[in-house]
Amino acid sequence: MTVVPEHGLCKASPMRIGIIGGTGPAGSGLALRMSVAGHQVLIGSRSKERSEEKVAELIAQWPDHNLKIETGTNEDAAHCDLIVVATPWDSTATIVGEYADALRGKVVITMANALVKVGKEFQPLVPPRGSIAAHVQAEIPDSRVVAAMQHLPAKELGNLHHHVDSDVLICSDFPEAIEIVSDLVAQIPGCRPLSTGRLSNALALEAFTAVLLQLNVRYKTRVAPRLTGIPDVDPKSGRNMKLD
Repeated sequence: MTVVPEHGLCKASPMRIGIIGGTGPAGSGLALRMSVAGHQVLIGSRSKERSEEKVAELIAQWPDHNLKIETGTNEDAAHCDLIVVATPWDSTATIVGEYADALRGKVVITMANALVKVGKEFQPLVPPRGSIAAHVQAEIPDSRVVAAMQHLPAKELGNLHHHVDSDVLICSDFPEAIEIVSDLVAQIPGCRPLSTGRLSNALALEAFTAVLLQLNVRYKTRVAPRLTGIPDVDPKSGRNMKLD
């Protein structure tokens, strides 16, 4: 795996974030949160018209917020500073492979889960290379892939009236990419970023979503993980871990 440069990303600075497949609930919800946090966001889609419709919908829904959200294609999103892939799990690796050159050297966040519903139960699948994130990393070896945000409830993410109230588990083979993504997550009110180590742990993170969905069905709610026993200040990075 090739270690690539930072491309000027500063953890504390606003950046231009592209969301590939960003018209769905999770992608558009994240676009809202990142825009409110002060970043320039581009919602990508295979159809620019679909992107335009979604952005117009978000601006109309939240007129009191100065939303900085651009429209464009998935290719446009791939040319941003940092990229989030919010496509359905079975097309994620194929789509990023189409834009490998544009994604070279960049942090690429995958938030997909390989799941199937069998009867009334959700069951995790094992995609090629063990996880979607690992499959994506194999398709774009010169990018820094990060698995994160698989467990965020999309409806809460897209509701600016409320905090999301969740820990966000993050893993990657690139520690500096984990730091960048952790700083972004910390800008979502109610979210606490937690590093879970290398990308090999993405299998567990993605599969655990099936458990959360099953709890949603059983208890008729929308759950999100919150872990106890973690100090308010990360002893390694010094980051304040206390939720707002």
